Amino acid sequence: MSPDNEAPASGPAPASSPDLSIQIPGDALIIVPVRNTVLFPGVVIPITIGRPKSIAAAQQAVREQRQIGILLQRDAELSEPGPDDLYRVGTIANIVRYITGPDDSHHVICQGVQRMRVLDYLPGAPFLAARVLHIPEPSTSSPEIEARFLNLQRQAIEAAELLPQAPQELISVLQGTTSPSNLADLATSYMDIKPQEKQEILETIDLALRMDKVSRHLAERIEVLRLSHEIGQQTKATFDERQREAILREQMATIQRQLGEGDGKAQEVAELNEAIAKAGMPPEAESQARKEVRRYERMPEAAAEAGMVRSYLDWLIELPWSLPEEKPIDIAEARRILDEDHYGLEKIKSRIIEYLAVRKLAPQGKAPILCFVGPPGVGKTSLGQSIARAMGRPFVRVSLGGVHDEAEIRGHRRTYIGALPGNIIQAIKKAGSRNCVMMLDEIDKMGRGIQGDPSAAMLEVLDPEQNATFRDNYLGVPFDLSRVVFVATANMLDTVPGPLLDRMEIISLAGYTEDEKLEIARRYLVRRQLEANGLKAEQAEIDADALRLIIRSYTREAGVRNLEREIGKAFRNVAVQIAEGSTKRVCLAAKDIASLLGQPRFENEIAMRTSIPGVATGLAWTPVGGDILFIEASRTPGKGALILTGQLGEVMRESAQAALTLVKSRASQLGIDPSVFEKSDIHVHVPAGATPKDGPSAGVAMFTALASLLTDRTVRSDTAMTGEISLRGLVLPVGGIKEKVVAAAAAGLTRVMLPARNRRDFDEIPQGARDRLDFVWLERVDDAIAAVLEGTSSTATAAAE
Repeated sequence: MSPDNEAPASGPAPASSPDLSIQIPGDALIIVPVRNTVLFPGVVIPITIGRPKSIAAAQQAVREQRQIGILLQRDAELSEPGPDDLYRVGTIANIVRYITGPDDSHHVICQGVQRMRVLDYLPGAPFLAARVLHIPEPSTSSPEIEARFLNLQRQAIEAAELLPQAPQELISVLQGTTSPSNLADLATSYMDIKPQEKQEILETIDLALRMDKVSRHLAERIEVLRLSHEIGQQTKATFDERQREAILREQMATIQRQLGEGDGKAQEVAELNEAIAKAGMPPEAESQARKEVRRYERMPEAAAEAGMVRSYLDWLIELPWSLPEEKPIDIAEARRILDEDHYGLEKIKSRIIEYLAVRKLAPQGKAPILCFVGPPGVGKTSLGQSIARAMGRPFVRVSLGGVHDEAEIRGHRRTYIGALPGNIIQAIKKAGSRNCVMMLDEIDKMGRGIQGDPSAAMLEVLDPEQNATFRDNYLGVPFDLSRVVFVATANMLDTVPGPLLDRMEIISLAGYTEDEKLEIARRYLVRRQLEANGLKAEQAEIDADALRLIIRSYTREAGVRNLEREIGKAFRNVAVQIAEGSTKRVCLAAKDIASLLGQPRFENEIAMRTSIPGVATGLAWTPVGGDILFIEASRTPGKGALILTGQLGEVMRESAQAALTLVKSRASQLGIDPSVFEKSDIHVHVPAGATPKDGPSAGVAMFTALASLLTDRTVRSDTAMTGEISLRGLVLPVGGIKEKVVAAAAAGLTRVMLPARNRRDFDEIPQGARDRLDFVWLERVDDAIAAVLEGTSSTATAAAE
């Protein structure tokens, strides 16, 4: 120790010697209080001192080459802490260096030596001084301490490596430390925790407990540092990618300028403006397009919305806004095309010619919307294609089957990701012309879902008064559909809403007769299937008898779709023979069909099914054409009940009730004992029980079957009938006469009985069916009994008793 020297007084000095330094006893320690800093043994840290007492204490310690004690303040806000304001446990430190800065600031670099505990403070000193208890470090060595040491060393190194800009020297020191206590103190010193938590560790003398506390704090800090590191890496990667993209774009722009290509974005905008000028848009659409171009020009290419705006501009530019020069319609050529493409259908083709003639004379007029209604396979879609050929316009088909979202007609709004125009605008773009022929296929199959009613959206499309300003949600500007020739198809009209039906002119297509199917097969189907199966006309042919056999025995339909399939099946067998080289030419005759197509699937059951009393042949209408059905009646002993089976609908069940009541009211006239109704149960069955049936048109057939049963007279096997009945015995008109008569002719019948009030439908019946059938017109049910029951009434009632 150097001799005592005086130091500047920084606090109250003893009255006897106010200007002299206090002699500090050798067993006492000068105390320097610090804020927010905890010094640990073995650690070197700089401490800034600014309070006069702290400066005096440090200067005297330097003069006397004494150690000092570093104690943490309990309250960092106190400027003049007293003994009670300091923690009792601190660190004895050597002053390595004392530095006075140019701004009169004072700094000491201290090295921690050993823990100490304050016993009592010395009174009367100008700064704090105290007698202290030196606390030696425990030297316990055990497997538990060794295990804690290794774990703590690993945690400390991991935490140091996660620190941003961590000095390599710190990691080296942590790796080279061999003392468990030194490692715990060093790790705590560099850990980012609160001073109070560091003080708690400083006061923990037990080594195992101290190492556990440090390990717990390190685990928390490592998790925080790891998350912070991951976030920083992700942020850096994002920034680097954007920076890289910006640099590449700048380099690309520089290369383009060097090559004289100019700015790519500016060139693209110029091309868009030029395309808009050439598109021939109406003023509103052009204004919207140029507005979007200006938005697109201001957008960075990396912006997500830039792609959406560019797609919208492409749609606007590619739509056929201008009306092309229309070719004059040649009526004679149109008639030739229709006759070439379709056999029969004379009235339909005549109506189409009228339609084309009106379009020729009044091109700007509001033409009606044609809707072809008929069973599958009768040529509805091909009629639309023929209209397009006759008018010299492009043809496009829009399938409406299963559409249940209003946006599929009107389009989606551009605010949605992946938005597109509706099917109508998409079809216009596909056709490439604003005056195309658009086939709206299966308009009766549209549904209605939670997204809206598409049939309501079709009202504007099919209204000539409104579709000149059709507004698609995606485009947002009106598009003129008035020059589009709309042709719709449907199998049935029951599901088409009334307002939509009111906008269309209905043209019904009935099923084909056997002769018409034969001609269609010879003219179209055979040639088409030869090409489809890789055959030539000189390699295979099929004669008329074979075609007629296929029509009668292998198909039962209104159209010709299944007929074409069966012809194709026969030709595939021929193709196998020719491909194998076993033959070079095959002519299919009627005798060959069974070996190619198997046994006949359909046969004439009329005579067999009506050979007993109580069976009558009725005519029915279905969505796929007309059909025949059998009404079977039987009676058993009972109490007068009426049993109805065969999946009959409510209306059909009521027809059966009415027919039985009518028979009862005419019992005496028909020669039936009235007691039969009280002693018998009557069962009416309509075969094909798995098929639901409904409607009033089977009333005449049910009455005839019941009358046949109860009079024991058979019904003529060559006759079918249809018509609704009333309790007065009147035969009322029904619908679907054309389809029903065609079905009767196809089934091999020779007579049909129809309501007299359906004579107005006679002209609609195909000529081939009219030539093959005799027609009986019914005013009352008595006319049916007289025309169809064979034999005379017997005493059948006696058998019932």
